[in-house]
Amino acid sequence: MTVRIGINPLTWTNDDLPSLGANTSLEQCLSEGKKAGFAGFELGNKFPRQSEELNSVLVQHDLALVSGWFSGRLLERSAEEEIVAIEDHLQLLKKGGSTVMVYCEVTGAIHGAQNTPLSQRPTISENGWHEFGERLTQVADYCLSQGVRLAYHHHMGSVVETSDDIDLLMTHTGESLALLLDSGHITYAGGDPMAVIAKHGSRIAHVHTKDVRLEVLKDAKNRNLSFLDSVLNGVFTVPGDGDIDYIEIFIALREFNYQGWLVVEAEQDPATANPLTYATLGFNNIQHFAQQAGLKLA
Repeated sequence: MTVRIGINPLTWTNDDLPSLGANTSLEQCLSEGKKAGFAGFELGNKFPRQSEELNSVLVQHDLALVSGWFSGRLLERSAEEEIVAIEDHLQLLKKGGSTVMVYCEVTGAIHGAQNTPLSQRPTISENGWHEFGERLTQVADYCLSQGVRLAYHHHMGSVVETSDDIDLLMTHTGESLALLLDSGHITYAGGDPMAVIAKHGSRIAHVHTKDVRLEVLKDAKNRNLSFLDSVLNGVFTVPGDGDIDYIEIFIALREFNYQGWLVVEAEQDPATANPLTYATLGFNNIQHFAQQAGLKLA
């Protein structure tokens, strides 16, 4: 049972708010990520989308392709239409050696709308879960047949945000759909990552280690802020710099024989949170926490 430590480029550049790190080059992201100690990267908006070019860039830095986000539209599209839409991304990941895809339903999602408070996020009706789950399972079945497992990312401002949403998602989908555990997002949503692991640990195939500053979170909720304004205020940080207990999370994951990536995905303003400094801090802390929890690092 082994885990690897990766990072998302959000530390340097932000996909939801492109002005953050707009002038930061992909070369800086990759070279500093490698310097900090990471074994691989998730995709971001500055990465090549042609397989040969992408793989060449990563090989130059001795980095693996961890995964990449796909914005799902299954509340608007049929499963067949979604499979067509996902194909290029699926093949990019497959040819890059990735075995997991980060997937999130974004129909009506507001996490990228800076002026929209999170209280206005979309939901799925009680009657809508069955059809959504059937479609999602069909897409997950197809991706798994191609060697890539779909890992659903519960996300603030989207239809799957809370612990109850995750329970409904897992109930209405088949085993081919995995769960991405994001410690920061579930904490922001008022949930407990330990409870999610206890219920759904056998289906967790990918982990984002986003830490939370609880005092900043309290203020964000009191003021009903948007997701992006919360990010700008510093609600998220790298593991060990916030208030989440990662040793207990990693021990719980070990009990479910978790094998995969532990990914630092800490949205901050790079102008105030130096990317190399925080990337290094995140790597060192995750490595320490994983060792303390008895996880074997590849």
